[in-house]
Amino acid sequence: MNATRRPIVLSGFMATGKSTVGRLVAKSLGMPFLDLDSHVEALAGKSVPEIFATEGEARFREREAAAILPLLDEARPRVIAFGGGTVTIERVRLAALERATVVTLTARPETIVSRVPSLAARPNLVTSSPLDRTHDLLGLRREAYGECHATFCTDKATPSEIASKIAALADRDLLAMPLGSRSYTIELANNEPARLSDTLTRLQPSSLVVVTDANVWRHRSSWLEQALQQAGTAGRRTLKIEIEPGEKSKILATVARIWNEALAWGIDRDAVVLAFGGGVVGDLAGFAASTLLRGVRCVQIATTLLSMCDSSVGGKTGFDHPAGKNLIGAFFQPNHVILDIAHLSTLPVRERTAGLAEVVKIAVITDAPLLGVLEQHAEAIAEGDQEVLRAVVRSAVQAKIRVVSDDERESGLRALLNLGHTVGHALEAHGGYSVLLHGEAVAIGTVTEMKATERLGLTPRGLADRAETLFNRLGLATKAHARDIEAAWPFVLADKKRAASTIKVPAVTGAGQGAVHAIEIKALADAVLAVA
Repeated sequence: MNATRRPIVLSGFMATGKSTVGRLVAKSLGMPFLDLDSHVEALAGKSVPEIFATEGEARFREREAAAILPLLDEARPRVIAFGGGTVTIERVRLAALERATVVTLTARPETIVSRVPSLAARPNLVTSSPLDRTHDLLGLRREAYGECHATFCTDKATPSEIASKIAALADRDLLAMPLGSRSYTIELANNEPARLSDTLTRLQPSSLVVVTDANVWRHRSSWLEQALQQAGTAGRRTLKIEIEPGEKSKILATVARIWNEALAWGIDRDAVVLAFGGGVVGDLAGFAASTLLRGVRCVQIATTLLSMCDSSVGGKTGFDHPAGKNLIGAFFQPNHVILDIAHLSTLPVRERTAGLAEVVKIAVITDAPLLGVLEQHAEAIAEGDQEVLRAVVRSAVQAKIRVVSDDERESGLRALLNLGHTVGHALEAHGGYSVLLHGEAVAIGTVTEMKATERLGLTPRGLADRAETLFNRLGLATKAHARDIEAAWPFVLADKKRAASTIKVPAVTGAGQGAVHAIEIKALADAVLAVA
């Protein structure tokens, strides 16, 4: 449950019931209600049709943004009904997604037109064919409407029924990955199998393929079994594929096993793959889902700190190759992600500590406030305080959402998230994936790369030392022997970020700020070995 309720924003086309449902939700939750159109009218001293007629739609959108952004900044619990086109303003849409719970209401074009008593009050429908205009506008706005935390159709349901469903979201901790019609929700919970039950009820899979590992199944299977029971899956076929724990399983042979068992079992395109585990399970199950029958749906259920903060979110999937780590894979976004903090209660301390490396990395490179929180609460975080960890996980995921939504396929900004991974992946591969955990390698790689880019004049002095101090307080080593880095360097030469004689490497340019540079591989090698 959220300690403090967030605002609830109702979005969607005109006449889908936003104001009617919004008032019912507000009454149910004891929260104030605000209709944005009425609020804009009050501020402008004229009606919405008058603003359209005298100032045009572009100016009306400016008025909407000026009216709503300060209210979202307040983060005061209230229910807000947006206008039909409000979410087409990107900065408003993204602010609402981050600071509120956004629910999109939908209806068929025929239903919408039938609900409009006077076209004069709806300037966007004043045409010779309101139905055609509705079809056109819905098509233009489909991607914007798709970026939300939940969607409900109001064609056949009563306003009270819809309001009840929305009110039930008020105490759920939801984040949204805004990728248009491929958007999905990331949900934080604490020992709540019902979150998966609700997801399966919504997805209505024909069958389930559960990919997990022996350790996760031994310690956390009761959570999954309870979720499946609550979802009423007794009559739904479920295949469990249990792999050996650890990075050594992250190979083509394991993917082939998932393919073979799922196909032999007879899955169809309405099946759902459940990735129930840490980063290895998530990457393998996600890649298998992306390729089975040319793509079936996938739900990521992260059970380690590293997978919660990083690998379960963003759609990177794949497996290792003898030439290096994660060299084969695909971008394939899940349909839902569940981060239940209770899974961390059975996580070995070493695994939990290693997971913190990705949190520090994203804070150092993109999120100065999160970096400050980590420094302030380092000891409590290291001890596994679940309340603090939950807040840290949420902040780390939100930081990653900002990056991925701007650059899904790593053509620009997302490359910042590779900080520490050039050296880290090489050390992992050199050790045969049995010496260092991924997070441990990333911690070493982050500090090493920061010191190297500092030596190259790309990172200001002092930031590498600051990161090193934080890693150490969290219980993570930050040094590797120069001979190990030198021996691991051939794996850097096979890194997927390499292009000819250069390689893309993030450099921290300030606390929570970074830039990606194409550095000559020899120059990087010299700098890395000099600081090792």
